[in-house]
Amino acid sequence: MIRIRHSLAPLLVLGSLLLAGCVAFGTDFTADKIAHADAAYLSRYVPASMNETLTLYEAVLPSLDTLPVQSQAYVLNRLSQLCYEATMLTEGNTPEDEALFIKGKDYAFQSLRLNKEFASHERSGLRDALQYVTDPAAAYWAASNWGMILKMNPMKGLMEQGSVIALFERTLELDRDYWGGGAASSLGSLLIMVPGMMGGDEKRGLALVEESIEMDPTYLRNHVILAEYWGFTYNMFGKLTGVRDAELIERETTTVLAGDIGDWPFWNRQAKAEAKRLLTQLHEMTD
Repeated sequence: MIRIRHSLAPLLVLGSLLLAGCVAFGTDFTADKIAHADAAYLSRYVPASMNETLTLYEAVLPSLDTLPVQSQAYVLNRLSQLCYEATMLTEGNTPEDEALFIKGKDYAFQSLRLNKEFASHERSGLRDALQYVTDPAAAYWAASNWGMILKMNPMKGLMEQGSVIALFERTLELDRDYWGGGAASSLGSLLIMVPGMMGGDEKRGLALVEESIEMDPTYLRNHVILAEYWGFTYNMFGKLTGVRDAELIERETTTVLAGDIGDWPFWNRQAKAEAKRLLTQLHEMTD
């Protein structure tokens, strides 16, 4: 069953509504900064525009606490997302990328702590505090950035992966379709990769990734995740070990390369680049 997908249009409408709230609270200058950041955001697949977008949203931070809480969350979630995305425009994982992931995680947790119930229960542990989270965007980008930090530090990842899984689980509870089903595919890939004794579940992981494609077939990233994490095999530290299903890799990457950019101008461009990389990797391992 195909679910109604989340395109970028509702996010832009939300931005306009939040800007109206800013003006109503007498913060016209700050609202103008956000409006300029929102405009640059649309072409962030160009590195110069990505840098400009990050700079413009960060320029709002000094006056962030003058905004309504919903507007503060909007800015912080965007910054967390952009920190994650900016690393996708560079080659490989660098120390600068790790710094961006750390900053992105911090922005997302700052957003989560705008919820006083979450903030007051966090000291008792993340899992206890998560039941009070109501913002799927903050949970999703916190998990996404934290997951990449752990991917770059495999030993640390073995100890903290459960927290990332819990954040993605909460995102699914709040809005299963959020970001083109991104939480389902991200959680699914983790469950495929993590050993069973540490909370992994290959069968459920595969089902979640497949479900994410049904949620929004136009969000090509989910096809890439299916090809990468089910098509290939890895050891417990994430090191590539072999090919599980060459036919699946060929099928999913072909779908991505033939797909339209559509409503996901940044992510579908990245998906196409990733599909080419996976095909090359497959041919190198099987030829």
